[in-house]
Amino acid sequence: MEVEEIERLIIEAIPDAKVKAQTEDGRHYQAVVISETFRGMPRVRQHQMVYAALGEKLGSDELHAFALTTKTPE
Repeated sequence: MEVEEIERLIIEAIPDAKVKAQTEDGRHYQAVVISETFRGMPRVRQHQMVYAALGEKLGSDELHAFALTTKTPE
């Protein structure tokens, strides 16, 4: 899976998000997602929103491992 696809899927679900995804091996990914939508929302709910955007790809062979950081804009 390409990092651009991860970024696109997240932005489609959370349009105001700034997303930076990366991988070193094409199976283990990290992403930072910054969105005003997250303001006042518990971190677990923020992560659930991102996971929902990735759908079935998360946990599949395409996206084996995914480390996520979510934030609101400073």
